[in-house]
Amino acid sequence: MTEKAVSSASHDGEGDVYVDQEDIVEIIEDDGGDVLMDEDEDGDHEDGDGDEDEDVQPDEEIVLEDTSVQSFARHSKSVFAVAAHPTAPLAVSGGEDDVGYLWDTTTGEVILKLDGHEDSVVAVGFSHDGQMVATGGMDGRIRVWKQQQPNSWKNWEFLRQLDGVDEVVWLKWHPQGPVLLVGGQDATIWMYQLPSGTSMQVFASHTGPVNIGSFIPSGKRIITGDAEGTLIYWDPRSPSPLWKLSSTDERFGLTGGVISVAANKEGTIAVVGGAEGGVKVVSLVKEKGEVIGGLEGHAEGESVETVAFVDLGAAGGNREVVVTGGTDGKICVWDLNTMRLRTEMRHNDSVTNIIQHRSPSHVITTASADKTLKTWDVRNGTLLKEHTGHRGPINGIDIGTGAGGKSVIISAGDDGACLVWDTE
Repeated sequence: MTEKAVSSASHDGEGDVYVDQEDIVEIIEDDGGDVLMDEDEDGDHEDGDGDEDEDVQPDEEIVLEDTSVQSFARHSKSVFAVAAHPTAPLAVSGGEDDVGYLWDTTTGEVILKLDGHEDSVVAVGFSHDGQMVATGGMDGRIRVWKQQQPNSWKNWEFLRQLDGVDEVVWLKWHPQGPVLLVGGQDATIWMYQLPSGTSMQVFASHTGPVNIGSFIPSGKRIITGDAEGTLIYWDPRSPSPLWKLSSTDERFGLTGGVISVAANKEGTIAVVGGAEGGVKVVSLVKEKGEVIGGLEGHAEGESVETVAFVDLGAAGGNREVVVTGGTDGKICVWDLNTMRLRTEMRHNDSVTNIIQHRSPSHVITTASADKTLKTWDVRNGTLLKEHTGHRGPINGIDIGTGAGGKSVIISAGDDGACLVWDTE
């Protein structure tokens, strides 16, 4: 596609803003502006004889300008997952068409088709060093490819297939080593050593589909949540939980299931989002797990789909905040020192993903079912840029590398497309 220039939006005000939920007087959102209609588009047009014009067509869908700089359109159905290589201009995507692709983010060209699945590919990811890439499918298969030679990111070969769960829900690589963690619909989590493919551990204490899970940033612990509302904290060396919190625990009580979870970089606190709008803050340093409190900001009955810790980059101390996004369209920024809402932003539909930029660290991009991505300054909730081009809900985003080594945003949509945007 033709590359387009994307202008950077300016913004004012860099001070911290603290507000209580009841003090919010303005919600920052972009409704797309008024749409002008021609006289013959109002549905009530009549011809000169006073009869209704039979040639009038129903209103067509309004397609926003495509502001992306590159696209990848080889998937024939919805794209469910996308991930960026840690250093190279390379992305991996997986979709409803039962295949994954490795592709060049600068040209949109296919590097390798990742086949071998017999059902939708719902999870993808690169190892911490970028030497391996994995795909996970609803067929239960986990397939792994490796670079043929170190630092040769355009040449890959199939390594092996891993079996374990009956249906893959998610997969996460260890942040420092060649270890792969996979959560399943069958309530189990499997951990594999690569490249050997050895099963290192099977965690089987959940009682429902494992919706979410990952290593904490240090890689020394694992945190997982299931559809029954149970949160479990693990030592990777043992199949037995260190502790668990369930929906029947009075202070935890995330009815409807655990949907999202994130841990801070020190591995001391986790924030957990639930299917009914609840958000809980949990200490990870206590022997039995302790609920520090709840964050009330999302609409009751609306799922909290995504959670992310964001470093504000302030000198002289830890200035992390946590950001949550839900099906109510809200993006809430929380100060965990005060357990208060700092600011709130909005999409016009469900928020599906939040990703922190590499630099500056106080900038995030959010993806939504409203077909847009929005880039924000989380210090004050300023909308810096809106990215348009998708024609359906956006299912996944990541920050990757583009032309000239610049950072880019990579997205995956229900329209079967992956798009690339400049971050500048």
